Amino acid sequence: MKMKKLALISILVVFAFSSKIFAQLDSTLNLCQSHMNLPYISDGQSYTALLNGDEVAEFYATFYGESTYRIVGYSGSNEGNLIFSVYDQERNLLFTNNDYQNIPFWDFEFDYTMDCIIEAKLDAKNLTSGIAVLLIGFQQ
Repeated sequence: MKMKKLALISILVVFAFSSKIFAQLDSTLNLCQSHMNLPYISDGQSYTALLNGDEVAEFYATFYGESTYRIVGYSGSNEGNLIFSVYDQERNLLFTNNDYQNIPFWDFEFDYTMDCIIEAKLDAKNLTSGIAVLLIGFQQ
């Protein structure tokens, strides 16, 4: 009987924690989507990672030449919580929003097709843990 009770309590704790995570993810995704409006269309993916402390999430994307793109990034409910940086394959820094007070989005265009690495981390001044959400869109 005690094992059944313990299992039930464990399931309820996991469910409660999962519900909170999904609610945070949903609200953060909505903030990202508020900046992904016409003429930009999302690529249909959301790039997410649960981050603690100084952890860094890495995402990979290919950007096609002569197309205009927008990257939007949030963690939590306020602008400025997420630092995202875009690197080429040799790890040359192409952009970081940290140079612009962690602005939540960046519009850009490459002259030629390029594979990039996007790193996301929390701004330690604002958050110690949270879900990082990035959206990538292209101009219609």
